[in-house]
Amino acid sequence: MEDYWLLTNLSRNSTLVVENPEGGGEFLKVAPRRVAAPVPFEFARVVLPVAGGACSFLVFASQHSFIDPDTPESLTVGEPTISSFSLDETAKYFLVLVALCEPRLRDCASSVIPTVPEVLELLREVPGCEGLTRAAVNFHIDYLARKKLRVKPSAGSRKADWQRAALVSVALRFDLVREEHLQRLSL
Repeated sequence: MEDYWLLTNLSRNSTLVVENPEGGGEFLKVAPRRVAAPVPFEFARVVLPVAGGACSFLVFASQHSFIDPDTPESLTVGEPTISSFSLDETAKYFLVLVALCEPRLRDCASSVIPTVPEVLELLREVPGCEGLTRAAVNFHIDYLARKKLRVKPSAGSRKADWQRAALVSVALRFDLVREEHLQRLSL
């Protein structure tokens, strides 16, 4: 059984966009006249360009296959993978990361990245975060950027902007923050 589905674009000049509504902004483009492009998303939105905007439809594909977690380790081959990013989901820095990712987790097409005051507002009601200050949020953002996710600035970007954007990008790309983490924000 394959873990993907195929899409053929019969258009002569329009590119199709396939979005993963469950992901962190993942999408792929299928060029005009492309035959049997593999799509890895179990659930996808196919967007068609039309006059005056776009038209879309949803695809519910077969579920992906995974190794049974009860499989004895003796049956698996090779060394286990070590996580590149060790995050403590009970730490305040993780709550700050969830708050930064919140708009994109709710709408993968969103380009909004919360400012430090907006992060403070999101965390205001979370137990243990009542006394969180702007300086503390900035500290957690810097700690995540330098130590935990090790992001680097792009040329010509301002510090606060690039750090927050890079953290959100890495966290969502590697599923370090997922939709179920939104429960931690008490929203």
